[in-house]
Amino acid sequence: MINIALPKGRLGNKVYNLFEKIGYESSEMKEDNRKLIFENEEKNIRFLLVKPSDVGVYVEKGSADIGVVGRDILLEENPDVYELMDLGFGKCRFSIAGPMDFKENFDRPLVVATKYLNVAKKYFDSINRDVELIKLNGSIEIAPILGLSDVIMDIVETGTTLKENNLKILTNIEDITARFVANKSSYRFKNKKIEEIVNKIKEIL
Repeated sequence: MINIALPKGRLGNKVYNLFEKIGYESSEMKEDNRKLIFENEEKNIRFLLVKPSDVGVYVEKGSADIGVVGRDILLEENPDVYELMDLGFGKCRFSIAGPMDFKENFDRPLVVATKYLNVAKKYFDSINRDVELIKLNGSIEIAPILGLSDVIMDIVETGTTLKENNLKILTNIEDITARFVANKSSYRFKNKKIEEIVNKIKEIL
């Protein structure tokens, strides 16, 4: 049995449609239910629906053999997995954004609100900028508005939320897409099956 970790939400739905196209489907996935595990015994596969930020953990620890995860999660969590393929969708980017009238004061640390502490630290270290990082888990766009931070660092897709909150992109750091990953042990022992799935997906992308 190949266990496949899919992120809940839009990205997971898109990835499941890919698997369906290559003949790895589970009819229950289309039903209105709250199940999190779906099997296709004939094809010997099992889909696991998990929180997007947890996909890397499930794959690294071997609960899932393969999975699909955003590059943002790989950069932040750094799970010990093999990255097999860039799927090319789920496109967004790491960006720093601030108020429309933002002017940086280099005489003091820059206060940055983000949920990506590791990515932020690595980036600001690379440009030798002193920062104070504030960890937030959601709605970080309001942090500069309320004076909690000078700027934010987050993933940006269209930029609409930023504009609606009177923020603008100051710097784009890195492009993000969905990545196909594998557990290192599974890739060794279930290599034939995993490579078969990877090659079928490559054919339709």
